[in-house]
Amino acid sequence: MTRSAFIHVQHLLGTGHVLRAAAIGRALAARGVSVTLATGNTLPPHADVAGLEVVELPPVRAADARFKSFLTPDGKEIDETWKAARRQAALRAFTARPFDLLLTETWPFGRRPFAFELEPLVATARAMKAPPLVAASIRDILVRKQQIWKEEQMAELAEAFYDRVLVHSDPDFIRLEDSFPFAERIAPLLRYTGFVDTSSGRPDAPEGDGDDEVIVSCGGGAVGADLLAAAIDARPLSRRASDCRWRLLAGHDIDAATFDTLSAKASDGLVLERARRDFPSLLARARVSVSQAGYNTALDILRAGVPAVFVPFAQIRETEQQQRADALQRHGRAVVTPEAALTPESLAAAVDDALTLPKHQFAVQTGGAERSADILIEDLERRR
Repeated sequence: MTRSAFIHVQHLLGTGHVLRAAAIGRALAARGVSVTLATGNTLPPHADVAGLEVVELPPVRAADARFKSFLTPDGKEIDETWKAARRQAALRAFTARPFDLLLTETWPFGRRPFAFELEPLVATARAMKAPPLVAASIRDILVRKQQIWKEEQMAELAEAFYDRVLVHSDPDFIRLEDSFPFAERIAPLLRYTGFVDTSSGRPDAPEGDGDDEVIVSCGGGAVGADLLAAAIDARPLSRRASDCRWRLLAGHDIDAATFDTLSAKASDGLVLERARRDFPSLLARARVSVSQAGYNTALDILRAGVPAVFVPFAQIRETEQQQRADALQRHGRAVVTPEAALTPESLAAAVDDALTLPKHQFAVQTGGAERSADILIEDLERRR
């Protein structure tokens, strides 16, 4: 009998969450599981959903990095009527047929503003006559909360409703307790999978692209314009990289007006374009990488073995990228420049410092999507 899985994912600014969820979905599908991916935002162009049934819930994105206001594609803030319709759409998709597995990406360890949808979804699963296995998928580092009770509530929800929590990290590199004070409380639920590599199946870049270049990237989402602007002015200031081409990759959600403004500033030796699916192969050929410190980008950089500058996204109370960047710096794999101190001069100096680092691959456990699928199938077999 064919098993079936329902994966819920909500990405808000960046694209890493949906790319990881899709990778796990593809790994399950490769093992004979019928997978439905319910996405709460528009899929990015570079998302690989081959073999998955995609359910597009009414889309919503974060207005900014405060994650306090959420907007529909036409720019309207969501209200209670919208929330009711969205909750109904998610429950309708989940109850359309029996599922053996419910996997929630991030929740209950984040996405608190979407409790209106996710709490009923998980409760519905638990109330079924034959409830599915309920699992959570979380990245290596969680964003710390200012109120400790919010983090304790995360653990309480996991204990009450979840059978498994998958942590997509190498425990010898980053452990959940580094960013979550109640990790020991939910230890029986935890399984480390290794990092989820979303670069598989990506095409190689055309010949010449990336060769000895400085690759400046800010993920596939809506943030990073300040980093791109600083990079444009940093190129002539660099002592070790002013002689090569700098390729700047803007996320697909950076608006057209901002993209055009950056493009107007670009001069000879600079290329500005949108994020590319062949990004990993560009890194493998590059002289140095300049980026934020998102999960997928950091993993691509580790695999490429390229010297790196990280400017961690740290607006408002974001802590996740800073922790990841600091860990890589401790391992001698990167130079870190704080976002608050970003200038063309500081970025040029960081590039020069990074080019003194050796170019080598860092031994880190990957295969997280495949290991996640294996763990979930093992859990299903035990329940059987």
